[in-house]
Amino acid sequence: MSKVKFIILLIFLPVCAVMAQEKTLSKEEAIALALENNFGVVIAKNNLKIAENNKTILNSGYLPSLTGNAGGSFDQNNQEATFQDGTVRAIDGAETTRYNASLNLNYTLFDGLGRLYDFKRLKEEYGLSKLETRETIETTMLQLYTVYFEVARLTENIKVLENTFSNTEKRLQRSEYSFEYGQANKLDVLNAQVDLVNDSINLMNTRQSVRNTKRDLNLLMNRDITTAFEVDTTITFVNPISLEEFLDKGISNNVSVLQTEANIKINDYAYKSSKSVFLPTIGLTGSYGWNEGNFPATNFLASSVSTGLSAGLNLSWNLFDGGSGITQVKNAKIVLDNQEVIKEQIRQEVIRDVQNAKENYLNRLRIFSLQEQNVVTNQNNFERSKEQFQLGSITSIEYRQAQINLLNAQTNKNLAKYDAKLAELQLLQLTGQLLNIEL
Repeated sequence: MSKVKFIILLIFLPVCAVMAQEKTLSKEEAIALALENNFGVVIAKNNLKIAENNKTILNSGYLPSLTGNAGGSFDQNNQEATFQDGTVRAIDGAETTRYNASLNLNYTLFDGLGRLYDFKRLKEEYGLSKLETRETIETTMLQLYTVYFEVARLTENIKVLENTFSNTEKRLQRSEYSFEYGQANKLDVLNAQVDLVNDSINLMNTRQSVRNTKRDLNLLMNRDITTAFEVDTTITFVNPISLEEFLDKGISNNVSVLQTEANIKINDYAYKSSKSVFLPTIGLTGSYGWNEGNFPATNFLASSVSTGLSAGLNLSWNLFDGGSGITQVKNAKIVLDNQEVIKEQIRQEVIRDVQNAKENYLNRLRIFSLQEQNVVTNQNNFERSKEQFQLGSITSIEYRQAQINLLNAQTNKNLAKYDAKLAELQLLQLTGQLLNIEL
């Protein structure tokens, strides 16, 4: 078997066997799998459930506490009792039994409004958890798109490299025929063989990169990493008019800005709750109890049973706690002020990031357009070089250079296309629209 045939079998036969088993994984399917199975997203959703549990009335302090108590005791003693009339009574092994049961109710009627603001704070913390979950989902989606588009880019590069390999193979065959008939020297054949080996190595490396990147994508979707699939290489960009609308609302919809606003509300409620230390606490207590006792002969009573209700109202006012309450209130106010500063800082950073992302996106779109034109130019140059090479007007080195120029132009165009799309997605994430658009 010739070297050329061996290389062709090495490159194409294993691939054909795999391609027949693969189906296309759409971007929508990939996102759905990631949102359902991704480890980070699952953890974020579980944390959201915890925050949801915390904000319910059961964790608010507004409900009373009800406790049940029961007990019993047994005493056995040797007793000697002297009564007022001088009578003496002695009992060995005198037994005394006592039993009790009660239901006790405690309810705070007023706690200086601390409970009210704590309940509001818990609700706001739930809203913050929703924003944190959204941020995790957006980050995961962007990470997924990055890997998905890398698979798509490499897949398109494989097609380019396969075409380059095919052209080099034909060139080698032509050089071998020309050498056999004395129309070319051995150097042309050797050059073509070297180029064919280089093209095969590039193709093999790119295919290996695709397999590695597909495993990365399967991991993000938390499924069997050996699952075979193809990806959709079509790309559509967001309508410029819609994009401008997103940019107009970009700051107000940005998840980081929304998180700082939620933190301000949370710390405001914490500050108001801390001031409850200056007000009294009023509580209501109630109980229903049953008591039974059985006594020996030395006792005035043989037995007793009592049942009944009791209720009470109490007021507690910590007039001075050594200054810790005042310090707590002052510190809570400082924390609230810091949150206001952080909000302004993040707002300015988001304005900068959005502007940078917008210009970066527009720049990459222009680069993509230029690369498309460059492919057309290099394609025309390669076709003319191919004709001249077949006519013997140019050398194999000049033909190879035209081939390499076309290869670089096509792979650069693929890179520019997906770079532009990722830049668009980063801009959509900053404007809070990544979850609202269809790709």
